Amino acid sequence: MKIHNFGAGPCILPQEVFKKASESVLNLDNSGLSVLEISHRSNTFQSIFDRTKKMVLELMELSDVTHEVLFLQGGASSQFALVPMNFLKQKALYIDTGVWSAKAIVEARNFGQVEVLKNSSSEGYLKLPDLSHISSKDYDYVHYTSNNTIYGTQFEDVLKTDCPLVCDMSSDIFSKQIDFNLFDLIYAGAQKNIGSAGMTLVVIRKTFLDELVKSRTKPTMFNYQKHIEKGGLLNTPPVFSIYVAMLNLSWLKEQGGLSYFDSYNRQKSFLVYRELERNTLFEPKIHIGSRSSMNITFDLINQGLSTVFLEFSSRKGIHGIKGHRSLGGFRASLYNALTLESVEGLVKNLSEFEREHGN
Repeated sequence: MKIHNFGAGPCILPQEVFKKASESVLNLDNSGLSVLEISHRSNTFQSIFDRTKKMVLELMELSDVTHEVLFLQGGASSQFALVPMNFLKQKALYIDTGVWSAKAIVEARNFGQVEVLKNSSSEGYLKLPDLSHISSKDYDYVHYTSNNTIYGTQFEDVLKTDCPLVCDMSSDIFSKQIDFNLFDLIYAGAQKNIGSAGMTLVVIRKTFLDELVKSRTKPTMFNYQKHIEKGGLLNTPPVFSIYVAMLNLSWLKEQGGLSYFDSYNRQKSFLVYRELERNTLFEPKIHIGSRSSMNITFDLINQGLSTVFLEFSSRKGIHGIKGHRSLGGFRASLYNALTLESVEGLVKNLSEFEREHGN
């Protein structure tokens, strides 16, 4: 039976990436060495490193003349502290849309003043805040999370501001076509649309580096400039994660790049939302206008059927749809490598459950 993996992350990657990565664990490109044992100072790894950086910039339509690319460890959560440690001088604006942005706010307050904008209505995190009234105050930067895996909300467009813009794109990076040049710093954990867990992508505009807080003592490993000065190889990097990212980004490019996945992911999410709106047993959690195309959260109208539905889905090969423990319900994550076949399988599963358990 085919397993359809809707897990929120670490998530599904293309089968050809799994195959190539597994072969390289035993023998990397007929070198006789495993990718797990090659020196990070070797020409072999430098080639992998350079190629991965190049593909990141190509997919984002950016240049190495204007932007730096880093592959760091510690997960996107480490960037919650590194961003303000490096760039928060006096005051920053944070858009609070859920758990991950809230965690970033906690860390930022260790380094300066933080203003917070959030949805003040009773709908809370189930609806994105209105950003139309953001003033052009002299913030050191504005920070937001583009997609929220737990609640299933996503900003359709890039936030508009006159201040430097920082974005946590961990769960929707490379899923759609946007103007990456509008951002001054982007960070993203790898375990969604980039590759395997263990690496965090950071892309920084070079002119933004001029705004680094010079007066604050920063541990060497937490200083972006120190990593850049060493060409991204300040210490042993996450070699295997970078290699898997190279394979996955190559696959993404071969499929047609971001324009292709923009259309493909919209098609997939449309099918699921359409079924949730039609189905008499289910309802989407998120308001139209705030809905994510990456993480679709939904619930049963009769929540007493939840365990029955999970068991029913498991028998049909539907994996990873149990909602986050803090929200409950169900969640279907539709990352790039999830096929249309799997989405159609989920839609069929929802429809069949309705026929068996509906009135």
